Amino acid sequence: MLAVMKKILLSTVTILALAACEDPYNREGIGFTGIDGEPRTLADVPGAVAFLPPATNVPAELAALPTIAVTTDQVEAEKVARVAIDNGGRSDTDSVVLTGQDTNLFLSTVSVNGALYGVLRTESNSTRVDNRIGSGFGRNAEQFTGCLPAGEVFRKGSSSSSSGFAVLLDCS
Repeated sequence: MLAVMKKILLSTVTILALAACEDPYNREGIGFTGIDGEPRTLADVPGAVAFLPPATNVPAELAALPTIAVTTDQVEAEKVARVAIDNGGRSDTDSVVLTGQDTNLFLSTVSVNGALYGVLRTESNSTRVDNRIGSGFGRNAEQFTGCLPAGEVFRKGSSSSSSGFAVLLDCS
């Protein structure tokens, strides 16, 4: 009986001693901590960002901007998306500016006849980017807009390069 009591007492003292070594409210360090799973600091891995401050939170910046509302008599999905691209934001007052290596891209939301589109476009129709950017925008629309893509990516341009891309969004 005494041996069992010693084992229980020893393990209890060990747990209490280890628990006293750290402040339970100290959440510093790398990696995921807490229930929310947000990283608390930068990673040591080159090129990896473990925490983005609120100023670079693209969906939050986009949500702070007004949605551009447009109406059209077009009914075909491709033509409605083209209207969204044509009316997408082109400045920092109505879009989030995404700085690229060669050119800046402008991300905005456009409501065409009540349907919400995420629009990624260049500053002018004469400036074009590779269509792979559009397909990447469609795959990662949720990261950029906070909404799920609800259809295919439409583009304004040629088979190799375009000046804008639009994807129907499902924000419900």
